[in-house]
Amino acid sequence: MTEGSNVNAQGGEYGNALQAASLNGNLRVVQLLLDNGADVNAEDGKYGNALQAASRNGNLEVVQLLLDKSK
Repeated sequence: MTEGSNVNAQGGEYGNALQAASLNGNLRVVQLLLDNGADVNAEDGKYGNALQAASRNGNLEVVQLLLDKSK
C-alpha cells in the first residue's frame, strides 16, 4: 500500500478491496487493510459487505477477524 491510498475505494464486482480479500479468504490482506483503516461495514458490489463476502465462501478465520474488528 502506498501513502494516501484509499482503502475504502468502491468499484467493480467486489465493492472494495476488503470485500474482495474477504471473499477470497486472504487473511493476510484482510488484516493489512484493517490495519490501514478499511471500513468493516462498507457495503457495495455483488457481495454486500466484507462479512457477507467471507461467509459466502466459508472463510471462517476471516469471518472471526471481521467480527472481532467490528466490536
